[in-house]
Amino acid sequence: MSRYPGSDHYTASPVKSTVETLEGNKVKLLIEVEASEIDHQVDEAFRRMAKQVRLPGFRPGKAPRKVLEARLGIGAARQDALRESLPEYYAEAVKNHEVDAIAAPELEIISGAEEGGVSFEAVVETRPLLTLEGYRDLRVVIPSPAVDEADVDARVERLQTQHADYEVTDRPAEDGDQVLIDIAGSQDGEAVEGLTASDYAYEVGSGGVVPEIDENLRGASAGAQLTFDAQHPEEGEAPLQFTIEVHEVRGRVLPELTDAWVAEVSEYATVEAMRTAFREQQARQKLVAANMALQQKTAEALIALITEDVPPALVQNELSARINNLDSRMRSQGMDLGRYLQLTGQSAEDLVAEQRTASEEAVKVDLALRAVAEAEGHEVNGEDLEQHFAELSRRFGVDAEEIRVNFERAGQMLAVRSDVKKAKALDWLLKQVEIVDEDGNVVDRASLELSADADDADTDAAEHDNPGAPGEDAE
Repeated sequence: MSRYPGSDHYTASPVKSTVETLEGNKVKLLIEVEASEIDHQVDEAFRRMAKQVRLPGFRPGKAPRKVLEARLGIGAARQDALRESLPEYYAEAVKNHEVDAIAAPELEIISGAEEGGVSFEAVVETRPLLTLEGYRDLRVVIPSPAVDEADVDARVERLQTQHADYEVTDRPAEDGDQVLIDIAGSQDGEAVEGLTASDYAYEVGSGGVVPEIDENLRGASAGAQLTFDAQHPEEGEAPLQFTIEVHEVRGRVLPELTDAWVAEVSEYATVEAMRTAFREQQARQKLVAANMALQQKTAEALIALITEDVPPALVQNELSARINNLDSRMRSQGMDLGRYLQLTGQSAEDLVAEQRTASEEAVKVDLALRAVAEAEGHEVNGEDLEQHFAELSRRFGVDAEEIRVNFERAGQMLAVRSDVKKAKALDWLLKQVEIVDEDGNVVDRASLELSADADDADTDAAEHDNPGAPGEDAE
């Protein structure tokens, strides 16, 4: 049985079309156009030609058809008419039969190239429908959404550290201590600008210059003289030489954690109020991160189930869309892709390779979700579409009916239904997968429920940070 509605025959007088499924994810459309329709197209061709051809005694565009026909011949106009109209008839047939074409068609005129009605064939590659095994038994590992009190303690300590004082100590330096040093850096016997300073306060363990500085300062006491080599941070550069004299070691003294201090340095009145707020914020962050990880890990698990090669045409379509989107974003920020590559240190080849990998993954997720939707019998009804357009309206501030009309005019309703169907498949799948944390503990789905505003933040972040997220069309 064919995948395509009306595949036996579709009539939209004076154009008729049929579709036949071929091997290799291809279909063949046979399109027949009546002579009267072709004659109309030839008339239109003569009108176009009249604007382009200058004939003595006639203003541009005003030469009668008979004059043009005598001068140019009807054959030229017919060729122009077929060249302009056949792609339109093909596009209409694709829309009528809901053919999910993913590449340019191969058009061949069967009859009528010279006169009368026209019959032509269009062979085009379509999106394959995969058979996916094992999608009902997926297991994904996500970060635990549970708040760890140690995380709250660490955040409180960071706030104390920001307001810490330092006192001179006799003990050797440790990470977090501040040392007062004279430092001199050189390369091949020449002083290096920016690496020489006197009475410089440096935090041990900060990694502020090169790792070797921290390695040598750990355990050093006041009066120590340190001489050592260090690898240059830029690849290919000669090593650096350092001489450091330690004048003082200053231990960090954290402020006492009291209600008065908290009220002075924060928006909270008490220590407990601050910890409660930190705990709630941490819970929200972990919840959003867990939900994003659930979607991402589910997508990765789906990709792992795909054993078939994906069509290169789909990958190329996705790759082109990603490069174009990146270019548009850069231009909106006042730069082009060339400048972007300079700032990121990438070559054009690096960018394409990176985006190609992401494109392949996005295509695989797209095909996998379509396979799940087909296997589980997910369908899209009018209510589903209304909810989809209402959501788009809410997010972009455009009337839902206007959005729907625009999609219909653009012939994109097949893509819209596919998006909604994939979303339903993903929702179903997320309720089926086994979810565990890093320690292998089963995660209760109820603990992953997001409020509406958190859900929006989750979705927006996923779309922005992960263009290959489930549900993205590869077209």
